[in-house]
Amino acid sequence: MDLNVAAAACAMAGLGVGLTAALAFRWSEREQARSRAGATPHESPLPPGVDTVLSVLRSCAIVLGDGDEVVKASSSAYAMGLVRGGRVVVDEMLQLARSTRRDGEIRQVDLDLPKPGLTRVGGDPFAVSVRVAPLGSRLVLVLVDDLTEARRIEAVRRDFVANVSHELKTPVGALSLLSEAVLDASDDPEAVRRFAGRMQIESTRLTSLVQEIIDLSRVQDDRQLPDPEPVSVDELVAEAMDRSRHQAAAKQITMAAGGTTGLYLDGNRGQLAAALGNLVENAVNYSTPRTRVAIAARTVAGVDDKGYADGSVLVEISVSDQGIGISEKDRERVFERFYRVDPARSRATGGTGLGLSIVKHVAASHGGTVSVWSVEGQGSTFTLRLPVGDPPAGAPQALEAHQAHPAHQAHPAPQAPDTRPAPEPSRPPGSLPVQEPTAASLPAPEVLP
Repeated sequence: MDLNVAAAACAMAGLGVGLTAALAFRWSEREQARSRAGATPHESPLPPGVDTVLSVLRSCAIVLGDGDEVVKASSSAYAMGLVRGGRVVVDEMLQLARSTRRDGEIRQVDLDLPKPGLTRVGGDPFAVSVRVAPLGSRLVLVLVDDLTEARRIEAVRRDFVANVSHELKTPVGALSLLSEAVLDASDDPEAVRRFAGRMQIESTRLTSLVQEIIDLSRVQDDRQLPDPEPVSVDELVAEAMDRSRHQAAAKQITMAAGGTTGLYLDGNRGQLAAALGNLVENAVNYSTPRTRVAIAARTVAGVDDKGYADGSVLVEISVSDQGIGISEKDRERVFERFYRVDPARSRATGGTGLGLSIVKHVAASHGGTVSVWSVEGQGSTFTLRLPVGDPPAGAPQALEAHQAHPAHQAHPAPQAPDTRPAPEPSRPPGSLPVQEPTAASLPAPEVLP
């Protein structure tokens, strides 16, 4: 009997504990729900809608509070190094913000930020435009625009205008003086003929300069061509060699072409012909007499920025000479507008300093690149790499050439002329290798690292 009473008492006690726990749990849930319903959401310190507007601005945006603490900052503000640890690190910007907070006046100023944490690679500082305005009664909005690229473009344009003015002034001034000389020598037919010949040279130089400026203006934006057409590499090489045939013959320079035949590019024929023609013309003009200029074409595998094959196929056109070569400091600038490695030689040959700049922009607009390898006193190799194109219907397949094109030789010799790639750096200037390749085994010049 006592056992039954004890069991019943235990059961009642357990039931009571369970009911108490259930009621406590329900009460807790009810209180939490009531607490959530009555709680107010966290209020943003920014006025309504400002956060959304700041997120779509192209400018770098920073919102400062009463104590100059950063309330809101765009990701570009951190990327530019303007904000660190919740504070603005540029003193000039803080001073502008404090002045605006004090009097409510909108301020704008251009700043150069040369601090170590704000400089680009190479030590060039940021050029920025800073605009500061009040945002409500307590906050200050700072907008920063990076003007570095705009400043660089403006400097390029300014230099280009100055260089063009100088280059145009030279032949125009020469024509003016020569015309006065012709008038003064009107009774001397021999002097008139001499001055007239000189005027013709200067007018040709002026025409060439104007034409190259026009060509450069057409390709300098590096945009992809809208309507490319199949262009035969063989025809481009033949046209480039014909363009420099007279100058090469005058200096007894042998030109020969080799490599793979039947290749095609997709692009603008006129621009490609001008680019390759400029490379061949430079090779002839900067070569010493009785040397060789080689033009070779082949296909190579394309690579990405990390040097891995990307599955594309490129046409590589190399132009090699045995000329004066290019120094290391000049190699970094040869593709700049109006830059000349040898100004005296450029004046003698009528060079304008725009040829290689045109080549660079033509290559970029066709999705390719141009590079140079050179050793002073031994020669240079300029290499165009452009995406391979599809041949037109009925065109022959590309074939690896085992001999130079005899019809393209500008200066025939008793023996088959040879064309070498750029000489090895270890070979003394002016020396020739022991074994010379002939035109029957013309290799494609390599661009050495």
